Amino acid sequence: MAEVRRTIDLLWFPDGEPEGKRRGRRPGLTVARVVETGIALADAEGLEAVSMRRVAQELGVVPMTLYTYVPDKSALLDLMLDRLYLEMPRAGHPDRPWRERLAAVAGENRRLYTAHPWAATLPASRPPLGPGLMAKYEHELRAFDDCGLDDVTRDAALTFLIGFVQAAARSEADVRAAEARAGSTDFEWWQERGPVFELVFDQHRYPTATRVGAAAGSAMGAAYEPGHAYEFGLARVLDGLAALIGTAGSR
Repeated sequence: MAEVRRTIDLLWFPDGEPEGKRRGRRPGLTVARVVETGIALADAEGLEAVSMRRVAQELGVVPMTLYTYVPDKSALLDLMLDRLYLEMPRAGHPDRPWRERLAAVAGENRRLYTAHPWAATLPASRPPLGPGLMAKYEHELRAFDDCGLDDVTRDAALTFLIGFVQAAARSEADVRAAEARAGSTDFEWWQERGPVFELVFDQHRYPTATRVGAAAGSAMGAAYEPGHAYEFGLARVLDGLAALIGTAGSR
């Protein structure tokens, strides 16, 4: 319970602890700098690179010093994610149709995950309970104003929308990571393997797969194109929510 309280205090009052709790701290080093270093490391090398030891190394301090700022890696990840949430640009919603409002919320989250792919890998079921999360949650819930949904349904609809964006972001991150490992794009990968595959592939046995695969590949330049998948999926998510919103959200 004490560690939970410490993390909550850090989220809301990162450098507001009593002087007696600051023993062992390095002059000029703050919780904010620790968090910024963790974010920069995750952005550059992925979440697996973030450890208390590595962050301390980047800051030029011994690991024990870092523990006087942040109790453990779990708390550090909470602080990192909440910082991203707090700094998210948020567009106003007044007088916009509900589909545009929800599409804007989805776009804000997609841009966050594009800039910080590691954020999409963190579990949504146990979010950081800080000011960034609360500002984000309030803003996104308000996008459902005048949609005629009760509070429980509004929360579920938002979870459904953000869950789709998070899943799409993970798939896109997988594509980018595969391209980085292979040193080639998906288009180049298929160009290399396509002619060899055609030698063994029976087009008469799989006529539908042949026709549809060829059409999709020609249109997108790959078997999977993240941008197309996102736009198609978002439209279907909004279509599904329209069944709940109905005429109450027709403005």
